[in-house]
Amino acid sequence: MGNKLKFKFDNYQRHFQQPLRTSHGVWRTREGIIISLESEAGISQGEIAPLPWFGSETMSQALEFCQQLGKTVDSEDIAGIPDYLPACQFALESAWLNLAKNKPKRQLDNLDYCYLLPAGKKALTSWQDYQAATTFKWKIGVFPLATEIEILKQLITILPTGTKLRLDANGGLNLQQAKELLSVTDRLTAVEFVEQPLSPKNFTEILQLSREHTTPLALDESVASFKQLQLAYERGWRGIFVIKAAIMGFPRKIKQFCQANSLDVVLSSVFETKVGRNAVLNLAQELYHPRAVGFGVQYFY
Repeated sequence: MGNKLKFKFDNYQRHFQQPLRTSHGVWRTREGIIISLESEAGISQGEIAPLPWFGSETMSQALEFCQQLGKTVDSEDIAGIPDYLPACQFALESAWLNLAKNKPKRQLDNLDYCYLLPAGKKALTSWQDYQAATTFKWKIGVFPLATEIEILKQLITILPTGTKLRLDANGGLNLQQAKELLSVTDRLTAVEFVEQPLSPKNFTEILQLSREHTTPLALDESVASFKQLQLAYERGWRGIFVIKAAIMGFPRKIKQFCQANSLDVVLSSVFETKVGRNAVLNLAQELYHPRAVGFGVQYFY
């Protein structure tokens, strides 16, 4: 598609109804950019949703990129977006693919969603707002581990039978804490997996933990970029990959790599708007993976 497309962009700010607490700190506001591409066939939108502490470009870098693009772009401009702007890559190629392929809108309500629970004791009651849900994700590494283990044991007993629970440490545990946690979760069949127990710099230790424990482990911060995804696979990771596609780069490359290597993946949110959300969920459907997607986060807005 060599024709020039009209290019526009608008930045936004959205405040969370309740701050999101993780081991990275407290996040109160989501900033991003909605881009639009226009051709004779119609208009298609994409979303640049940076997450710089996760390795993507900053909001200011994304704005600078959009400003220097000018009022028109073509497929070569999009293909030439550098790798240090992965959120920009995802946004523009997603929008371009919708125009180029003229794809019909997919039904996204047939996907299984994982709903995010707040950290700490609030999880014991907040799950009731989504009683039809089959999968929940709970942030850990926020409070003392002993406290969180006690809450975990309570949570497991009150969740409906058959419900799956994901524990996300955001790399906030040390090795001893991770072993202590996994010695508990190994006896809890409701725990679907533990996500990023250690810092990305401790890849070898995470790999060893995955071999020593029956609880499945997932990489998240360790695979924040496409290059990190490739490297983790090359270094022998065959566990679960949590993919934040909106900050990982070109969606076609993500799809091709995941399918070529039969990766066990979970597509996860970076708290984007409906524009970015739909682009990632379309990718999730194309990957045809049975795990619940990590997009049950609407109530934070």
